[in-house]
Amino acid sequence: QVQLVESGGGLVQAGGSLRLSCAASGRTFSNYAMGWFRQTPGKEREFVAAISRSGGSTYYADTVKGRFTISRDNAKNTVYLQMNSLKPEDTADYYCAANFWIVSSNAPSYDSWGQGTQVTVSS
Repeated sequence: QVQLVESGGGLVQAGGSLRLSCAASGRTFSNYAMGWFRQTPGKEREFVAAISRSGGSTYYADTVKGRFTISRDNAKNTVYLQMNSLKPEDTADYYCAANFWIVSSNAPSYDSWGQGTQVTVSS
């Protein structure tokens, strides 16, 4: 498994921006597709964005398309989530996840997860 550590969460006003980072270790990072998911209390984990092993393909949930950008730096073993035009409904715990080889929007496909970072968007 890949060890993942997220950072960059915090409190921001609506309309603001945050950049989340997820540092990976333990395996060859470029062999793993990466995803970002989010979860609020009482709800299932929700797909946010995913990126292929090379970074050449990206996928987004409709709720964040045009506002969020996923990217990765394989030399730094890090995946990022740039979040712009944040809305109160974006408030959640954000998790990064790794899946060997295959990119997916399906949470059960991922076998490595970080501990999460909290994002709070005030109105």
